[in-house]
Amino acid sequence: MGDTMDLTGDGGVLKTIVRRAKPDALVPSESLPLVDVHYEGILAETGEVFDTTHEDNTIFSFEVGKGSVIKAWDVALKTMKVGEVAKITCKPDYAYGSAGSPPDIPPDSTLIFEVELVACRPRKGSSLSSVSDEKARLEELKKQRELAAAVKEEEKKKRDEAKAAAAARIQAKLEAKKGKGKGKAK
Repeated sequence: MGDTMDLTGDGGVLKTIVRRAKPDALVPSESLPLVDVHYEGILAETGEVFDTTHEDNTIFSFEVGKGSVIKAWDVALKTMKVGEVAKITCKPDYAYGSAGSPPDIPPDSTLIFEVELVACRPRKGSSLSSVSDEKARLEELKKQRELAAAVKEEEKKKRDEAKAAAAARIQAKLEAKKGKGKGKAK
């Protein structure tokens, strides 16, 4: 969808927007440093998925800029808006480096993450008015994820139906060809 942006200037962290957020969407900031994300991590070399929150529909939360995640995430998440989905390509220096993260991530691995910024919020005690607000926020996040999962399932169903229809057309053509060779010659 979008152009690839070099977020570090050295090709270490590349970002391509897969789905844009609404123009007025929130962005991580000093007052909203806690982020909730959905992601899938892939080894660039093999295409193997090494980690995902999609299978169990969980949310991963962390504070941007505190070094609690790989450098690439601290860099990339600062540029995202709530609702945005982006493909983040991370060179080893911005991921797990020469050490890797055994057993799933070999040394010197380039990683590709598809990340959705689900929410950004203040630190605990900052400005959310009550526990009920937090519960409501989490319920809303859950509804959004369930809706997104339903949409994905519907898209998969449509693709499967289209494949079945195409297979049926091919089968019909093959059977029609078989029928042409039979009969008496003129």
